Amino acid sequence: MLQLSNKISWNVLSSLNPADNAVLASMIGNFQTGGIAGKMQFGSGWWFMDTKYGMINQMRDLASMGLLSKFVGMLTDSRSYLSFPRHEYFRRILCNEIGNMVVNGEYPYDKEVLKEIIEDICFNNINRYIRR
Repeated sequence: MLQLSNKISWNVLSSLNPADNAVLASMIGNFQTGGIAGKMQFGSGWWFMDTKYGMINQMRDLASMGLLSKFVGMLTDSRSYLSFPRHEYFRRILCNEIGNMVVNGEYPYDKEVLKEIIEDICFNNINRYIRR
């Protein structure tokens, strides 16, 4: 658990081993409670998995076993100038993955819903989570 302030704690499970993705994506469902959407989070692909395929695999595992729409997105060190291009890279990968889900018939082709999901993952979910 990551402590963000006196009032807020962020419950996130992450791994450096992609073989653990399915277990972690599944396990977060055991600890969800009413009132807080996405209380437990499957942390984004980072460190050794901070690559295109690491991020894709993490998103796919989360989407197949949980709620991708409640994902809080990319976590990085905001003090680093390199965090800006990394977030842009993450957003492009996310949009491509959601686009592929639409093409494959896994998500509906509804531009407003898709826009809301992407905006939520990239900004709104973490904003709501921290301000709870």
